[in-house]
Amino acid sequence: MNNSEIFPHIDHTLLKATATAEQITQLCEEALIYHTASVCIPASFVKFAHDKFPELNICTVIGFPLGYSTTAAKCFEVRDAIQNGANEIDMVINLGWVKDGKFLEVEREIADVKAACGNKLLKVIIETCYLTDEEKIALCKCVTNAKADYIKTSTGFGTAGANIEDIRLFKQHIGANVKIKAAGGVKTKSDLEMFLGEGCERIGTSSAVRLLLGEE
Repeated sequence: MNNSEIFPHIDHTLLKATATAEQITQLCEEALIYHTASVCIPASFVKFAHDKFPELNICTVIGFPLGYSTTAAKCFEVRDAIQNGANEIDMVINLGWVKDGKFLEVEREIADVKAACGNKLLKVIIETCYLTDEEKIALCKCVTNAKADYIKTSTGFGTAGANIEDIRLFKQHIGANVKIKAAGGVKTKSDLEMFLGEGCERIGTSSAVRLLLGEE
């Protein structure tokens, strides 16, 4: 695949706790130059980025990275982020509920967050590194039933990131209207090509520009 085919699938990402305004500005400038799908940035920078780059598609994260905020708090985060200029929301599920087998509660929370998103995209991070295959399959159903737009592998802050086996598992169990985002541990151009080749619509990475320009 050539770079112009890959960049439109990239959520150009900077979510480090130490991210600065200068770094966020550079990320946004790169996103506009290379036509990435979005920038994925901390909620505290959404208004800053939107005001500085109003033409940019901005994604942010909620309940991040651990997922155990209350549903009400997550919905507030969503509304605040959208008011500040976000067009896409990546939420983390409550993994404690998953481990307790409370999949109905997980599904209801995703649906509530989706309602708060309105017509904005919702990507649901299930953090695959902590899950059994049975839990992943159950969450594919939760994401589908709650009418989220994407299922996403990872925060990038867990014990591992995306792997191709999980993408293949998702494809077997998500609904027809749910897309896939891989994130975490995407370190080479071959990785980018592999995940896109398996059907991922988006890839979240902080490294795409360096990888595709041959600087790594």
